[in-house]
Amino acid sequence: MVLDPSDYEISELGPALADVEDVEALEEMLEAERDGANRDPVITLIESRIENLQAEDEEIDADEIDPGDLTLAELGNALRNVDDVAVLEGIREAEQTGQDRKGAHDLIDNRIDALTQDEEREVIEQIPPEEKHPHLDHPTEDKQYVTSLTGGVYRDMWVYCETQQGELLDVSKEMLGKARELMDGYNAEYDAEETVVAVLIGDDIAELAEEAIAYGADRVLVYEDERVARFRHKPYTEIFADMALAEEDWKDYDEPRYVLFPATHNGRDLSALVQAALDSGLASDCSDLFIEDVMISNPAKTGAPGEQIEFDRILHMKRPDFSGFEYSTILCIDNPNREFHPQGASVIPGSFPIPDADPQREGEIVDYDLDLDDDWLSVDIEEFDVLDEGVDITGHEVIVCLGRGIGDDPTRGIELGLELVDAFDDAALGLTRGVVTASYQVDGHVEQYLTEERQIGETGVVVEPAVYIAAGVSGAVQHKVGMDESETIVTINTDTDARIRDFSDYFIEGDLFEVLPALTDAVQRGELTPDAIPAGDDD
Repeated sequence: MVLDPSDYEISELGPALADVEDVEALEEMLEAERDGANRDPVITLIESRIENLQAEDEEIDADEIDPGDLTLAELGNALRNVDDVAVLEGIREAEQTGQDRKGAHDLIDNRIDALTQDEEREVIEQIPPEEKHPHLDHPTEDKQYVTSLTGGVYRDMWVYCETQQGELLDVSKEMLGKARELMDGYNAEYDAEETVVAVLIGDDIAELAEEAIAYGADRVLVYEDERVARFRHKPYTEIFADMALAEEDWKDYDEPRYVLFPATHNGRDLSALVQAALDSGLASDCSDLFIEDVMISNPAKTGAPGEQIEFDRILHMKRPDFSGFEYSTILCIDNPNREFHPQGASVIPGSFPIPDADPQREGEIVDYDLDLDDDWLSVDIEEFDVLDEGVDITGHEVIVCLGRGIGDDPTRGIELGLELVDAFDDAALGLTRGVVTASYQVDGHVEQYLTEERQIGETGVVVEPAVYIAAGVSGAVQHKVGMDESETIVTINTDTDARIRDFSDYFIEGDLFEVLPALTDAVQRGELTPDAIPAGDDD
């Protein structure tokens, strides 16, 4: 298999090379890279792969190993074929009387340890945090819902379905659809019969249970009480955690295997509080999820150095990392004497498609009963005003997104963005996080548009329009998460090296204050339409 290295980013090439076993193919790739982009890191990766394969092919007689004739890399490869501790000790003596390199001693000693660890395995002592650090406070001791299970029984994927004004939020429907997809695959892979459980908490919400079933739930837990009509941290946490640990006819396991929450304002709060109450982990603001087995060698997870254990049924929770360059996949894996369940994630709204509702689906509805403690309701909401109905920028054919490039004149920049939005039949204005958090001084008539509801990205919303027009947007990966599934991406930027150019279909080098009016004129004259843009039609 000969790969074209020019088709790969450096971060993608390493895993791809692991599947190449042919030295000649690797040498062809090396020559192609040198004749092309000639990237030093890529050349190093390919050369390293060639050296590893060649080392595997070389059969070295253990009795013939002279460490003085080998580099440290060559010595390390040679030692992998030595399984006799006495021979290794002889090689160590030869090294001591020769170059006496510390690195060589470490390689030899590590090989000896690897061969002897089955007989004298070093087991990491597991000390409870209360004993290990007695001078610190340990709030886990006082947690009502901590069970510290080992050998516990875990089943099902739970989905917290957030509601607003008597309706399921779109993100709740998205999560139900994704949970249905995941658990269908899970049941086929593991020959299981685990289910999707929806959780509804509020007042006058029972009628939404059938809707949750239509979107993928097998069972819906409903808790209704007028005192929790609005989201309240303490009672919502207590209700959810009590459900998770309940001993009921419908629940024949200790805790849920997986839980999903929406990465909304309320969902982020609740996800952290519930997972803390259950003493498990949380991956926040995820944009993708999948379930796979995984091999782990971390001693903190395996219990002994050098040991590798396969953990099964692990929820892989994918999110952009803080460097802005890569995605991280978060895993919640047990320790040898401590199990961590549920495996939990909060999901960025818009990350998954809303499934088609199936009103014929059947499921179980459970009216959950729990007495609310007065201490959970110590704060009363006497009255409140609804300032507006909110803004939903998802579902439009065109999105015009403004970035920090409007900074020279933010009022005018927003005006130009709105003019382009108005020129299209179905468009909305979006903003990057940098604009929302920049505290720009703008005139009153555009101030209303500087809201978090229009923020696109990891901590905002995800949009998938037919045409995405980004003006003055740099393209950080946190923003990319929110718009990467757009059918056609058009960017306007004075910086030809802006990261967003790498994932744009069309890049216009220019000042947004000049380009946006030109685009608006073209749309108004009928010379530029959403259908024409993807085809690159000049008409």
